[in-house]
Amino acid sequence: MKETIEKNLAGVRARMAAACARAGRATESVRLVAVTKTVSPDAARALFELGVPDLGENRVQQAEEKVAALSGLGIRWHMIGHLQRNKVKKAVEIFEMIHSVDSFRLAEEINKQCERRNRPMPVLIEVNVSGEATKSGVAPGQLRELVTRAAQLPFVRVQGLMTMAPIAQNPEDVRPVFRRLRELRDELASVPNAELKELSMGMTQDFEVAIEEGATMIRVGTALFQGL
Repeated sequence: MKETIEKNLAGVRARMAAACARAGRATESVRLVAVTKTVSPDAARALFELGVPDLGENRVQQAEEKVAALSGLGIRWHMIGHLQRNKVKKAVEIFEMIHSVDSFRLAEEINKQCERRNRPMPVLIEVNVSGEATKSGVAPGQLRELVTRAAQLPFVRVQGLMTMAPIAQNPEDVRPVFRRLRELRDELASVPNAELKELSMGMTQDFEVAIEEGATMIRVGTALFQGL
């Protein structure tokens, strides 16, 4: 298993490096968040041992079991799926970043639970750039208000934006989505207390285009675990 993951990781890293070179960016400017939602704790451990400390999960309950199984290793766990307010209490205990804040009510609940633990939480605001009804995220037209209000919460650290692009056979078709997220981030540079340095965008099928458009985090699962 580990040999397969190691080979897959080498392929992903090569793709990342090539995309960074095309964009004139340093390879280390992009963080790989490995999506481990479909694999066993052993597979996640193998990837961590191969030098990937950032692992992403979509569901709090599934993540809870995996985090417990791999405790003490120093893994940085990312919540990348839709987060319900009734799951926030547990989420702030096990995750080090939440990528999917899509409403002020959710941000308020994160703030409340983090205040109880005296622990600030880095978050990304999820934006539905494509406007697809099946996708979560705040509409671009409502983004400034959400970022402004969330950034005032004392235990919420707004550090950037996240989006999910539509599924497309040709990655070039979703380039405008990634470009728009970067533009939205740049337009919010003056919002007080918001340190918008992160852009979480791009998955297995399109992360090279996302990197070329400014992604600082890519969320990759399939390409890392194929063949297991």
